Amino acid sequence: MARRRAFSLANGNPDLKAFERRLTEYISCLQPATGRWRMILIVVSVCTATGAWNWLIDPETQKVSFFTSLWNHPFFTISCITLIGLFFAGIHKRVVAPSIIAARCRTVLAEYNMSCDDTGKLILKPRPHVQ
Repeated sequence: MARRRAFSLANGNPDLKAFERRLTEYISCLQPATGRWRMILIVVSVCTATGAWNWLIDPETQKVSFFTSLWNHPFFTISCITLIGLFFAGIHKRVVAPSIIAARCRTVLAEYNMSCDDTGKLILKPRPHVQ
């Protein structure tokens, strides 16, 4: 498949080459920010899970009210509020932004017998034989 793509683009349209170059540039520019958002999400998720574990194994949690137990475990409370805030801010979209862009491009390119991989490289498909 890669041979077909290279052959087709080598003989092909300069507009396709420019589109592929721009798409790969755009997706590669999103990668550093996506990596940072993924790390933030992982750190906050691990903090929330650790705080939840400490909150659940504390024997005082069962004896006091819900809000008092949250007040007694500020690490869990703050990390949980931070995680909820990040989801309201759209972190779930930011960690998968390059794959969303690639999927939308695949949808549009399918009408032209083309596709693209996750890095933005174009894949030219053979033309269907109409008889």
